[in-house]
Amino acid sequence: MSRNRARLSDVSIARPVLAWVIMFALIVFGSVALGRLGVSYMPDVDFPVLSVSVNWEGAAPEIMEAEIVDRLERRLITVEGLKEMTSGVSQGSASITLEFTIDRNIDAALQEVQTAISRLEMPTDVRPPTVRKSNPEESPIMWLGLYGEIPERDLFVLADNMILDRLQLLDGVGEVFVGGDMERNLRVWADNRKLKEYQLTILDVEQALLNDHVEGAAGYLENTQTERNLRVLGEAASPESIRNIRINSRGGAPIYFSDIRLRDVARVDDGLNDHRRITRVDGKRGISIGIRKQIGANTVAVGDRVIAGVDAIQKELPEGITLQVNFDSTRFVKEAVDETQFTLLLSAILTALVCWFFLGNFHSTLNVILSIPTSIIGTFLILYFLDFTLNLFTLLGLSL
Repeated sequence: MSRNRARLSDVSIARPVLAWVIMFALIVFGSVALGRLGVSYMPDVDFPVLSVSVNWEGAAPEIMEAEIVDRLERRLITVEGLKEMTSGVSQGSASITLEFTIDRNIDAALQEVQTAISRLEMPTDVRPPTVRKSNPEESPIMWLGLYGEIPERDLFVLADNMILDRLQLLDGVGEVFVGGDMERNLRVWADNRKLKEYQLTILDVEQALLNDHVEGAAGYLENTQTERNLRVLGEAASPESIRNIRINSRGGAPIYFSDIRLRDVARVDDGLNDHRRITRVDGKRGISIGIRKQIGANTVAVGDRVIAGVDAIQKELPEGITLQVNFDSTRFVKEAVDETQFTLLLSAILTALVCWFFLGNFHSTLNVILSIPTSIIGTFLILYFLDFTLNLFTLLGLSL
């Protein structure tokens, strides 16, 4: 190793022009690599941690523990490489955190966990459990706020029809979602007096909805030459279709020639599900919209595109409706990159002045000046080929 260093030093001293050319080449190619590097706040690292989330609307914590968590724990304890398992329950939801040994392939562990959960029978009204990896890159980079002098349900419809898809199509955007558990919801409010008038019960109303509000496969239609798939198109497409559903049974017995409609015994409201969280933007009720970027995408560039998209959408929104950026993490990344660039420039200038003052030689000063950007900018070339991103840790290493 010492011989190689001596030979490299001898060549650089004996042929300074060649050394300068190599330095300039590293600076040029490093600058090109810098423009292509992904920029993010944290590195793209998959921690050996998985989280399992389960929602069962209305279930008490004791029921969640007995019917969901205990059964999941007995199934997941057999997963290979599991180091620690932590569970938590609350009203209507439960979460299980799985920590694996550092040498366990987290993608393989994810598949094994999903397979174990799929073999477990859950209550019929429990949503399928979701399994997620722990990766700081998956955190939202921006939060938007939408508010105005209209009901929340109309804000949600406006966001769903006009905003989410527009932002999702932006280059580098991975996911756009509405914060919280806000979903469109149709509610059927039965009138007890009218039910008695028609000699019906709430079970008759429920059965009518189950029978007529359904869509699914109905088999095949075959002949000697073709085969066609058949589907039952019975799912109501609008609140008015729900109101027009015919109630054809009373206590399980059919009602022949019945003309009793759901609207005759109940009220159908088109709104949102129960509020568990409240979002306020500038003191007004509104909804929040989260933005996640694609893994490896340039955080700053994605943030700039989202801001430009928000400005374009705002011009098309109805009067009195405002869409704005409430939280932008990309500005911290941008400030860190700008600070590193300023530190690089300042250190190069100060080093040049010190060398010129003590050495008094232009060629020696030029060699020192070129060595600083060569060592730093040349590193970007290595980061690019290693598929790393420019993040808090790589910037910290460059600054040191």
